[in-house]
Amino acid sequence: MIFSSIPRTGLVALTLLSMAGCSTIASGPRAVLGYAAPGLVGDPRYAAFEDHGRTIPAIPAAHLTDENVRQLVDFTGPEAPGTIVVDPAAHFLYLVEENGKAMRYRVGVGKAGFAFAGNATIARKAEWPGWTPTANMLKREPDRFGPYAGGLEGGLGNPLGARALYLYRGGRDTYYRIHGTNEPATIGRSVSSGCIRMFNQDVIDLETRVPVGAKVVVRSTSAPVA
Repeated sequence: MIFSSIPRTGLVALTLLSMAGCSTIASGPRAVLGYAAPGLVGDPRYAAFEDHGRTIPAIPAAHLTDENVRQLVDFTGPEAPGTIVVDPAAHFLYLVEENGKAMRYRVGVGKAGFAFAGNATIARKAEWPGWTPTANMLKREPDRFGPYAGGLEGGLGNPLGARALYLYRGGRDTYYRIHGTNEPATIGRSVSSGCIRMFNQDVIDLETRVPVGAKVVVRSTSAPVA
């Protein structure tokens, strides 16, 4: 999710943090920004492909640096296999595997991504998630959020991207999300707002690997994975 300078002719994704969480509205044409045409990709894992009737665009090769593509790395943390470990300061997310290894994904981080730390559980997962403003948001800014009171449907123009993992703690929603993005240029960067965003190709890969109930550990900036 993002609240940054975007051309008025493109998608304008307006994001407002609610408590420590993520929330997004979009206004203007539902264009997808920053993607390459199908086939213009340097890594076949990030090529365009069909997903539930939608064509996910290829990620431009310029964004597919060694740090930005998912890869198996050494991991020496105390977390058990199957745990997601998020290191917001380094812009990495790890899925811990057996034998001292982890699948590492590059992420973009917004304000909420730095505000939340500690343990949580994936309580649900969503394909092409929608978004609905909270009652507090509607009360606070009815002119901005009122048109979306019925919800913003999922799709290529929704800044939550192709998948969302919803983190809960003690049975309650933390409003912290791990999700896709329609702005691949923001991966590996700190952006103005939002939680933890991934390339759509990566968030789909992650979602298929982790079940509902998986543990998530978000490291604080004072305790990075490194």
